[in-house]
Amino acid sequence: MPASRDATIRQCAVLVGGLGTRLGAIAAETPKPLLDVGGRPFLYWLLRELSRFGVEEALLLSGHLSDRVGASVRGISGMLPRALRITVSEEPVRAGTGGALFHAKTRLHDRFLLCNGDSLLDANLADLLAAARADPPETIGRLLLRRLPDTARYGVVQTDGDRITAFRERGSATGPGLINAGIYLFDRRVLDEVTPVCSLEADILPRLAAQGALRGTPTDGWFIDIGVPDDLSRARHDLTARMRRPALFLDRDGTINIDHGWVGTRDRFEWVQGARDAIRMATAAGWHVFIVTNQSGVARGHYNEAAVASLHAWLAEEIRRDGGTIDDVRYCPEHPEAALPAYRRTSDWRKPAPGMILDLIRAWDLDPANCLMVGDRPSDMAAARAAGVAGHLFAAGNLADFIAPLLQGAA
Repeated sequence: MPASRDATIRQCAVLVGGLGTRLGAIAAETPKPLLDVGGRPFLYWLLRELSRFGVEEALLLSGHLSDRVGASVRGISGMLPRALRITVSEEPVRAGTGGALFHAKTRLHDRFLLCNGDSLLDANLADLLAAARADPPETIGRLLLRRLPDTARYGVVQTDGDRITAFRERGSATGPGLINAGIYLFDRRVLDEVTPVCSLEADILPRLAAQGALRGTPTDGWFIDIGVPDDLSRARHDLTARMRRPALFLDRDGTINIDHGWVGTRDRFEWVQGARDAIRMATAAGWHVFIVTNQSGVARGHYNEAAVASLHAWLAEEIRRDGGTIDDVRYCPEHPEAALPAYRRTSDWRKPAPGMILDLIRAWDLDPANCLMVGDRPSDMAAARAAGVAGHLFAAGNLADFIAPLLQGAA
């Protein structure tokens, strides 16, 4: 039976065991995913992107130079802006991309993402997550597919609607079409298909397509594969700038939801008109979306921090159902006149102070000049000014209508 299909997938398996033969001496002693790109291992950038969409665990499927992969885990984890548990599964023999899954069987979730560790597609992964929730029961996997104006250099994916019907070899077609982007969402039934040594691309995917068990989500976006020297050089030149996204900071109560006063539970949470569309729109446009919210309801004893975390997790899940994401959240539970002594203090995170915004700017390496803050109170605008971010006061109405011209004007 198919696994439960929540929008957010918490685990991603990452294929990091390739030999890197096309890179020659560059990768002789360093696995491709650990090669330096923009002062960080390439794998850092990939995991950073995955964390934006709710991934909390990365299982590295290693083979070649596995000891180097294991030794890199702590350093990469410490660089990431969001907490991400990173573990390693080492294949006992050269097992191929499908075999790597076979040897990690006991460690994979009921539903998991899978991606290549030496390529990155700048696309909205939430589109894949949202589409997969509506897949029919026979669907075992959904692939992210990349549109190309000319597929002559690539293997082509054939579809009927969103059902994948076949995979054609490189050179079998020319002109516009779809190719496999190397990002998959599977449930555990795929593990019934793999063997100790096999290729996912050559052995497993064509068989699943013939069974009608695969779906595809087309997307556009900048793509890089560092498997050859020229593309590694291109990644080193372009990737950092590509990943330095513009950012939309949103206040919560009064901006995303109606301010009923100290909203700490779902039953009191009421969406502002257009809020879900606004976040989806910003995500689709390639923006980070962050929430920065004063939560003095904690200090006043109306609810605790666990309730705040639970509500924000639910909010993020709802947004991913729509094809958007909330990259990260900061909240301030302190208040100088708190009823609870543990929270009775003046905090530089409490708006109008800029601490929450500044912390996100630091963690995600943002350019304040490419950031916007939208909130419903003067304190939101004061915090934005203090952080060097443009502020826009939202009084009432449809949030998507309010934000759309701001996104276009900043493009």
